[in-house]
Amino acid sequence: MPTKDLNALFLDTLKDIYYAEKQIYKSLPKMAKAAASEQLRAAFEKHHDETEGQIERLEKIFELLGKPARGKKCDAIEGILDEGKEIIEEYEDEPALDAGLLAAAQAVEHYEISRYGTLKSWATKLGMKDAAMLLDQTLTEEKKTDEALTEIADNAVNAEAG
Repeated sequence: MPTKDLNALFLDTLKDIYYAEKQIYKSLPKMAKAAASEQLRAAFEKHHDETEGQIERLEKIFELLGKPARGKKCDAIEGILDEGKEIIEEYEDEPALDAGLLAAAQAVEHYEISRYGTLKSWATKLGMKDAAMLLDQTLTEEKKTDEALTEIADNAVNAEAG
């Protein structure tokens, strides 16, 4: 039986975030459609486009490793995205809908920031310079998205939630 070392853990976590990104990519248009705020809708649409690039970067990392790009079901992201669906259902046409959508989106971002930060650190430790660089690009995008969502929350959406 092969050793469950950092290389194995890196690959498992890469599969996890690959699955997560594909699920996020599917859910962002639904969140954009549900958003009342034009600013929030635009942020979801922008991140949908970014997510496509993030998936491509992950596929490049799989390629660098000589492994097929395959996801591994991620229960954590399933739960976070389910919370977003519940908010859409429970707060449809209500003043707090956008605040709830924003909170759900930030939960997703924080999960991604955690995963990408860890993967980047492991890639560096394992001497995978190209993978670390690709992961860092995505980590930077995720942090910027989180900051943009915070700004939208602070400057508009939370006040409108009444």
